[in-house]
Amino acid sequence: MAPLADDELVAAAQGGDRNALDQLLRRHYDRIFAVCRRVTGGTRDADDACQEALIKITRSIGRFDGRSQFSTWAYRIATNASLDELRKRKRRPALHSVRADDDDDGDGGPPEIVDPMAAKRVDAVADRLAIDEALGDLSDDFKAAVVLRDVADLDYDEIADVLDIPIGTVKSRIARGRSALADALRLDDLLDDTTIAEHALQPEVTAETSDPGNHDHPPRRPTDSP
Repeated sequence: MAPLADDELVAAAQGGDRNALDQLLRRHYDRIFAVCRRVTGGTRDADDACQEALIKITRSIGRFDGRSQFSTWAYRIATNASLDELRKRKRRPALHSVRADDDDDGDGGPPEIVDPMAAKRVDAVADRLAIDEALGDLSDDFKAAVVLRDVADLDYDEIADVLDIPIGTVKSRIARGRSALADALRLDDLLDDTTIAEHALQPEVTAETSDPGNHDHPPRRPTDSP
């Protein structure tokens, strides 16, 4: 049996079917979290923003009027929740971490474990950290537009709807945001739709997220929220 389309699940969820709502949120969870992750630039803030977005979607599903796709509506909520989290972060007092002394004198420590994939993993992490840092230097307006285009894969009309700005402004923010990223990452060419994905702005694909049938246990059950 073919899975139900988003609009069918929305209609069922609006009728009180919590299973339909759960399926809907599970289907879009990875992208919602990816938007939150890239806009906030931190996993902890992304967790908070994503949770707030899922709660808002759950509470507001009855008011969704279907004038846009469910995914567009959900990404709007996720983006707003992420921007709210950034504003909260700016109001928090700065915390200065104290670097602990290195107690490892090289004697009597555990034996080194050789991992032949370690270098590739380190390179991948370094790439993502560089992109996170570059995104963090963008203004919130540019960052949101770039993330919605290159992570959520929305078209310009949808981004204009999400951010409530003219389509010309969307194109300008994306172009200027990509240009700033290209400069920060020392890329030879201006980032475009394909090179952005090649430089790890797409959501991370793992064994858990690559299989659509492997979402029985997301980090938080969406409809378990209050």
